[in-house]
Amino acid sequence: MSAETVLTTTRSVRKRLDLTRPVDLAVVRDCLTIALQAPSGSNRQQWQWIVVTDQAQRAAIGEVYRKACNEYLASEAAAGKLFADDLERSAVQQRVHSSVAALADTMGQVPVLVLPCLRAAKLSSGNQAGLWGSLLPAAWSYMLAARTRGLGTAWTTLHLSYESEVADILGLPSDVHQAALIPTAYYTGDGFKPAPRQPLDEVLHIDRW
Repeated sequence: MSAETVLTTTRSVRKRLDLTRPVDLAVVRDCLTIALQAPSGSNRQQWQWIVVTDQAQRAAIGEVYRKACNEYLASEAAAGKLFADDLERSAVQQRVHSSVAALADTMGQVPVLVLPCLRAAKLSSGNQAGLWGSLLPAAWSYMLAARTRGLGTAWTTLHLSYESEVADILGLPSDVHQAALIPTAYYTGDGFKPAPRQPLDEVLHIDRW
């Protein structure tokens, strides 16, 4: 794949994750090795990566995720309730809503769950962009690397409403903070393509607002 193809076709895969095909841990390690080349503020590299393959632990995390996701789906912020006055965009939102609901039911069955984390004694109330910006590019690099190996992923943070419950499941120290939950599996079918997005000129500002 060209870099442009990878960047424009790495989509959130929720309904099409193959729950029956094992994922070799060596492939995940390869993707994470690539991810560690991402930038990190002051080159601190405070990231920690939790890769969950144990069936019981995946199932337990899946239950926490289901609980958080169901609360989200019932809220006014749910994907399917956004842009209701725009028929074309609303149709897209309904599809997203449906796929999010599907993942809530299957998260605990996904072969590999990856949790990118930061290790910090405490989270400052100041420059949050700088803090999490030292981890999130690496997490995205992991997802891009997975795409090139035929793996589907999805960026999810809903479980963070119950972050402490997941921390207990995984035995995380108190100074390890979760940033996301990334289900990882081979996908069924193909046909990934660039998603509809706002025209650039609607969101671009040159020199001033």
